Amino acid sequence: MLIQQRLIAGVREVCHTDERLDAALMYGSFASDEADAHSDVEFWLFFLPQWHGRVDPRAWCAQVAPVTHLVRNEFGTDVAFFPGLVRGEFHFATTDDIATVGTWPGRGAATDRMIVLDRSDRLRPTLESLPDRPAAARSGEDAETLCGRFANWLVLAHHVAARGEILRAWDTLGHVHRHLLWMARLAEGSTAHWLTPSRRAEAELPPHVLAELRHTTVSAEPDEVRDALRTAWRHGRAYWTQLAQRHNRAVPRSLFAEIDAIL
Repeated sequence: MLIQQRLIAGVREVCHTDERLDAALMYGSFASDEADAHSDVEFWLFFLPQWHGRVDPRAWCAQVAPVTHLVRNEFGTDVAFFPGLVRGEFHFATTDDIATVGTWPGRGAATDRMIVLDRSDRLRPTLESLPDRPAAARSGEDAETLCGRFANWLVLAHHVAARGEILRAWDTLGHVHRHLLWMARLAEGSTAHWLTPSRRAEAELPPHVLAELRHTTVSAEPDEVRDALRTAWRHGRAYWTQLAQRHNRAVPRSLFAEIDAIL
């Protein structure tokens, strides 16, 4: 049994014995049955409103297993580090937040695998109102927007590199690469893991596409960053043209010409 599976069993036990909790759900790779020894455990905990701000995240997680450290990340999620360097992501919320689950782009897993606790029977219908998986960009307008965002990050990276801010350009390349991955997934019809396009990319994208994408990731050296930008534009330009043709949309030729000239 994986360490994470023991932790999940512990979370379930604590949830069912904590009378302050009305509902709880598990999400992520263990809910979707795609987990392995390197996966996190991830939960939303919906406490009764009167407990808002009164639950100590570290103390709560320590009921599950020893906590070596706990930090609130930049998205407001409490991340507990358990022995074995297993990360546990916990959203400490209230029943007022159950409705926000209905705004998620998709479940990503079967409802029964996600529900840990649902005392008031409010969580299940909210989850079941969601599509199974987040929808990929489907329309020509969606694809055009995605390609435009790719160009936005690419041009920014070019300008900051030209200014001599190589580390900033290198950082911006991460956004370029993520949008290029989305474009590649659309072009290849491989959109199963849409929200995180790098997830299982090695298993879901053709080898030649992976080889192309690897050439857009580099160390923070001026010449390498500029070469990566050229490579990203070459492949992004091709994907943009392909997607535009598929959806009968025009490409912005003036923009293409200007980027061609600088890269």
